[in-house]
Amino acid sequence: MIFLLIIVSLAGAGYGAYAMGYLPAELTPLIAAPAAQDAKADAQSAPQDVDAQAGVQPRILADAKVVPLLRSDLSMAASGIAQSVAIQEGDRVEAGQTLIKLDDAQQRVAVAQAQANLARAQANLDKIIAGARSEEIAVVEAALTAAQANYDKLVNAAAPGNVKLAEAALSKAQAEYNRVVQGPSEEMLIGGRANLASAEAQLNQARSAYNRIKDNSDAGMRQESLAMQQATIAYEAAQAQLDDMLNGPTAAEIASAAASVRQAQVQLETTQNSMPSDIIVMAAQVNQAQAQLDEAKAGARREDIAAAEADVAAATASVQQALVGMRNTELHAPFAGVVATLNVTEGEQVSPGGPVIQLADDTTWEIETSDLTELDIVGITQGKQVSLTFDALPDLELSGVVDRIRPIGQDNRGDTVYTVVISPNKQDDRLLWNMTAVVDFGAK
Repeated sequence: MIFLLIIVSLAGAGYGAYAMGYLPAELTPLIAAPAAQDAKADAQSAPQDVDAQAGVQPRILADAKVVPLLRSDLSMAASGIAQSVAIQEGDRVEAGQTLIKLDDAQQRVAVAQAQANLARAQANLDKIIAGARSEEIAVVEAALTAAQANYDKLVNAAAPGNVKLAEAALSKAQAEYNRVVQGPSEEMLIGGRANLASAEAQLNQARSAYNRIKDNSDAGMRQESLAMQQATIAYEAAQAQLDDMLNGPTAAEIASAAASVRQAQVQLETTQNSMPSDIIVMAAQVNQAQAQLDEAKAGARREDIAAAEADVAAATASVQQALVGMRNTELHAPFAGVVATLNVTEGEQVSPGGPVIQLADDTTWEIETSDLTELDIVGITQGKQVSLTFDALPDLELSGVVDRIRPIGQDNRGDTVYTVVISPNKQDDRLLWNMTAVVDFGAK
């Protein structure tokens, strides 16, 4: 008790000395600080006590950011080298405008090859549907006639000079002469052009691969060099074949066919004794010629047409896929706006899926806050009227309405906070992305 009385006496004496100004200046802040803090705490709690006594609920205020209503991170759908970047940060673009274009050499080769394959498949389908030409049927009929004549000669033990066999040989030679004189059919020309286009596409692809390694010291030993030579040979062969068909039969071919006709005429006039010993083989030849004639006259089977149509459909899909691959080398603006950020330059390698441009529509803004705790969010509903003020624009005050509330809360340093998006009732041209704002939701 004596010790406590001494402490109390010293404390009272010290406070009295402080109050009368007798203490040194160094000790004054140490004694004054607790008193000042108590006074500040009393001052802060006094209005709340008054509001609580008066029944006034505190207002809900939240910090917020200005964000565009429409914004998007754009990325490329394909990988490649950026050939051209047509925009800079801050540029305003229109919907559909080309922003970035990648090098599309490989995609163009793929499109050309797919189109050539489609042309070949379509030509084959047209040929199957058209069926055999009359000249082709005549050749098959002549072959059947010759086989039948040979068979009859064997069966009847025909003597030299069998007229029927010689007539059949003459008919066959005459049909071959007519085919040579008339030249290639339209289906053959289509097939030749398709083969040339396919060979050209393969040559372009091989040339592109060879150009990438041609400066290497071992370029002549590389697979790309061999592929380039093979593609060149195939292209020249296809070109020569097409030129041969376009030029028509040569004089030598016509003369050879005419000579065959004359020889058949001579054989008809001076038949020779030819007595084969195998009648069964000759009968099989007759049956085979008859089957070929029946097939030529009947036309294509439904199964063959269906298979050819499937080839055309597959080739068409390949063309479409190649065209999609080419379109993926370009990036277009999905909407009109301003380029906020640009993460690629010309000549840079671009990977698919990585954001290269941030695009925003700066004509319509919304206010987004993530500063509302679970205790405050229960009093806020969609459609609630609020007031907005902005730190950078003290003279601007807007009204707004709660547009949506994200239903999932997030942890923020131990507090569960919710995102609320407010639509201003009026836009202002002075607003910029990420400007700070204060949202007044009114009393709880």
